[in-house]
Amino acid sequence: MRRKQICLLTATIESGHGRNILSGAVEQCRRYGYDLSVYSSLVTLDSNDYDKYRLGERNIYDLPDYGSYDGIILDTITLSADLSGGMLVHINEMLLEHPEVPVVCVGTPFGGYPTISGSDEYPLREMCRHVAEFHGRKDICIITGPKGHPEAEKRLEVFVDELERLGIETDSEHIYYGDFWYGSGMALAKEIVSGKRHKPEAVLSASEHMALGLIEELTGNGVRVPEDIIVVSFDAALAGLLEEISLSAFDSNFKKTAADAVDQLRSVIEPESELSPYQPEPDKMFRAGMSCGCISPAKSVIPQIRDHIYYTERNYNDEKVMNEIDIGLLMEKYIPEAFAECDSFDECFENIYNYSYLLFPYLNFYMFLREDWIDPDADVVAGYPEKIRLAVTNSTVNGLSFHKAKQSVMLDTGKILPFLTEHADRPSVYYFTAVHFKDKMFGCAVIQRDINDEHLVNIVYRTWFRMVNNGLEMVRVRNRYLLLSTHDKMTGLYNRRGMYLEFDRLKEQTPGGSSIFVSVIDMDGLKYINDLYGHIEGDFGLMLLAEAVQRTAGANEICVRAGGDEFYIIGVDRYPETELEDRIVRFNEMLSALSEKSEKEYPVSASIGCALGSSDASLEDLLNEADEKMYKHKMKRKKQRQ
Repeated sequence: MRRKQICLLTATIESGHGRNILSGAVEQCRRYGYDLSVYSSLVTLDSNDYDKYRLGERNIYDLPDYGSYDGIILDTITLSADLSGGMLVHINEMLLEHPEVPVVCVGTPFGGYPTISGSDEYPLREMCRHVAEFHGRKDICIITGPKGHPEAEKRLEVFVDELERLGIETDSEHIYYGDFWYGSGMALAKEIVSGKRHKPEAVLSASEHMALGLIEELTGNGVRVPEDIIVVSFDAALAGLLEEISLSAFDSNFKKTAADAVDQLRSVIEPESELSPYQPEPDKMFRAGMSCGCISPAKSVIPQIRDHIYYTERNYNDEKVMNEIDIGLLMEKYIPEAFAECDSFDECFENIYNYSYLLFPYLNFYMFLREDWIDPDADVVAGYPEKIRLAVTNSTVNGLSFHKAKQSVMLDTGKILPFLTEHADRPSVYYFTAVHFKDKMFGCAVIQRDINDEHLVNIVYRTWFRMVNNGLEMVRVRNRYLLLSTHDKMTGLYNRRGMYLEFDRLKEQTPGGSSIFVSVIDMDGLKYINDLYGHIEGDFGLMLLAEAVQRTAGANEICVRAGGDEFYIIGVDRYPETELEDRIVRFNEMLSALSEKSEKEYPVSASIGCALGSSDASLEDLLNEADEKMYKHKMKRKKQRQ
């Protein structure tokens, strides 16, 4: 029986909030034997540090065939952070095309869909009890988000209610409205230091970043934390662990929120099936730190920051080392340098293949690219094409593994999910990531992991993809310069430099017994067309002639614009004795047909000469022979016209 497919749309899954959402969804899908597809940008959608990179990341939400999923979860908190304000609206336009697929929001309501609000009341109340009962502080200040902001007001309401239950009254003097970011914490500290606001015994912060700003400003002005003021925060992000005074924090309960969202979908798509609700573990929601005097045990801290530590040495005999890739291991592998040395696309793909182990553990790795991703004139900044090519894949479970262009597979973009799941014999998590450079979309990558794997994506995952994106652009730019150096800009045919390079390749790849064939073609009356009709029309005539050259050339032949109005066709193959005469006839017929079809006031015609020699013949000698024949042909035609 087909497994149920759940889709999670979120952003920055390596962040604290993202990991909570992800782990909750994964845990419930694991219980029910569902597949989970995760589509996520690897930057916050409100980031303005590098706007074009953010735009490239946004493309991942255009990839899914939403109608192929049994249910969809929208992380409205991260998706609504888009600076343009349009990401959720854009996603919703696509969701409305599939009204049969149930959608659930987590965090904040949107689009009239059922919403599972953040169930953070428990950790917020625990914060109050920890400060008032465990530490015995009664004079407590609260800093929350912007006044009127739903989440800020909700957190404030819980704080005030729980403190009142504990016999602690709060008034306007004890409440400070901030903006959830560092600056507002610093502003509160300045008011306390200056005496504008009385100095409390403790501060409850509705976000970690405000708490960090508060501590920095207090300690910078001689106020001791935790001796003078203890600080406890909600939302235990990584940043609080790395400060000189580590931050005591209670984690959000978004893991349960995401788990409840999966239950909500299950009740719709399998209404007869039982639910197994997620039960939070309260003791794991508190991260003890120095800011309240509860020194954090290293044992509980190190696992949370392990993949952020730059180790330079490690025990490679440890079987777990390849499943616990840290940022140091990633950086010490000289991936950027390897990409900088790539001379070809196959070499670039081989590097991606070889370095994909740095994303372990996984069952399968896939990279899909647009067919025209290397074309500098086909830059795409939004959406995915109908067809996409599987360019690189690496399997640890005896699946597809290749990186050579000749092995690549073309797929319907809308069929990526069935392709991934068709041969999967176990429930899995599929992480979909945009492959791009700045706002130029190249394709996407997918990591498939066993649903029972406890590893979540981290900073290594994000940094690896940034390296790969840059590597793809590097080889793309190098190819562009190579084209400029080996191809004629106007016609796209080889120039003389490209001719010699490609001719050497042809000779290496052709079978024994081959001959060298050349045609020299020169346009008739180009000056006449330029003088009478203008250079634009003259260029049109050259382009039409180039088309005739290409259409007349065979599979093992190259087309060259040797300069001005002169063109070559060069081939290495087994040719019949009649090839010279036959080629002249085919070329003249093709050029005549194209000229007639163009309906120009002037005919486009050309003179042609051909030569055939053995495989060890001199190319220059054959070109000279064909050129002489072409010249005789031109003179003969000129006399006929006179």
